[in-house]
Amino acid sequence: MNFFLDTANLNEIKKYAEMGIVDGITTNPSLIAKESVSLEKRIKEIAEVIDGPISAEVIATDFENMVKEGRRNASWHKNVYVKLPMTPDGLRACKVLTAEGIYTNITLVFSLSQAVMAAKAGATLVSPFVGRLDDISENGMQLIEDIRTVFDNYDFKTKILAASIRHPMHVTEAMKIGADIATMPASVFDQLFKHPLTDIGIKKFLDDWEKVKSIQ
Repeated sequence: MNFFLDTANLNEIKKYAEMGIVDGITTNPSLIAKESVSLEKRIKEIAEVIDGPISAEVIATDFENMVKEGRRNASWHKNVYVKLPMTPDGLRACKVLTAEGIYTNITLVFSLSQAVMAAKAGATLVSPFVGRLDDISENGMQLIEDIRTVFDNYDFKTKILAASIRHPMHVTEAMKIGADIATMPASVFDQLFKHPLTDIGIKKFLDDWEKVKSIQ
């Protein structure tokens, strides 16, 4: 299981990169907008910190401009994955860019059929949005499980990136199901470290050490 951070905040990325357990970064137009920086500048800055996949989303919604933007984004760094929407034009663009050796990530996937079409179009990654399905009373993790089953049945090489992660249980369930990647905001990443028994154990060790120090 690879851990990606879903952020465009450079300070967050640098902080967690130092731990050596961040495998990649996903961004989107909303995350870039929060940073008041150009997409190109931020992607290049991220590439200096993280040696792994970095998703950079196209803004165009038509085939020709998706391909144009995709080629531009991919030229910024060898680790850029062009993020394309799950639309007919997005799949067409995916097919073209994949044939050119460009990594692709089909985003905004909400059904098994969409995931299969993305895989057939040659997507490097497919991003089912778990949390957004949960928001409308559907089962986001069930979609991850269904995609895993079908991809294994037909030996699709496309990797499953569990996106729209809202809490640690989404991450642990994705791991058990066999998703290749989970991308999450820093707030969720922080929670993966925490357990009350760890905190209690540390406190007890420190308290006991203070007693030993007083004897010495």
